[in-house]
Amino acid sequence: MDSRVLLKRDIKEKQELVNIILDRFLPRKDEYPKDIHKAIRYSVFAGGKRLRPYLSMLAYQLFKKDVEPVIPVAGAIEMIHTFTLIHDDLPDIDDDDYRRGKESCHKVFGEGIALLAGDALLISAFELITYANLEPEIKVQMIRELAQGIGVNGLISGQMLDIESEGKKGSQKTLSIIHENKTARLIRLSLRFGALAAHATDLELKIIDDYGSKIGLAFQIIDDLLDIEGNAEELGKTVGKDEDQQKVTYPALYGIEESHRQAETLIDQAKQSIHKFGERALLFEALADYLLQRKS
Repeated sequence: MDSRVLLKRDIKEKQELVNIILDRFLPRKDEYPKDIHKAIRYSVFAGGKRLRPYLSMLAYQLFKKDVEPVIPVAGAIEMIHTFTLIHDDLPDIDDDDYRRGKESCHKVFGEGIALLAGDALLISAFELITYANLEPEIKVQMIRELAQGIGVNGLISGQMLDIESEGKKGSQKTLSIIHENKTARLIRLSLRFGALAAHATDLELKIIDDYGSKIGLAFQIIDDLLDIEGNAEELGKTVGKDEDQQKVTYPALYGIEESHRQAETLIDQAKQSIHKFGERALLFEALADYLLQRKS
């Protein structure tokens, strides 16, 4: 069977697994206080590809067959990703009215509730990791690395630099720090956690980390390009925001053609890296191509 067909089927199956655990873990929308739970569920189940949790499960299955032990970790990663989207859309950050084809959380529930919904998802994600059927020391390592990856030396710092750089010329160094921390870091950690849960060796983790860093950066470059070349209906969010807000992006610094070239190079390098796993890397290579060609 064609690897692209296999990938599409695998993504769909694992999306369902993530949706099930999130539905079971999150409070029902009619639980008191209702508005915060409605806002959380609205954002979590608004759609989305579930890419990051998929990466965790995919990496786990490089080494183990039964994906069940890592599903809570995958669900936690999706909660953190949704937290970043809710906060990114707030008027004081990216000020976007649409996300995943629907009105942003703050447009439906107000800024205060949206802020708290994002906070709740971030905090509760760490709780969900503790329920995974994994060794305590592995869960502690995940919690520590996740806190580092999304804290003041990770995602938060990338977001801060993104805000500070608006309206400024920016530099290649600044752009690299923003993209590595805002986007690539969580993508790399998603893969890394799957491998950690499956007891990958240090060498195997190094390969996974390299693959994750490269597809993570390529993902953000494509995101920058889609903001210029994409379709709002397909993307599910407003296009042209980066230029309007004068953000530091790859097209702004390198131009459209060079940005495409860099994304293609990163994807090729990622495929070469993961190919060290041989036939087991088939879906990883198909996924890399999918990310390069994505329209949303």
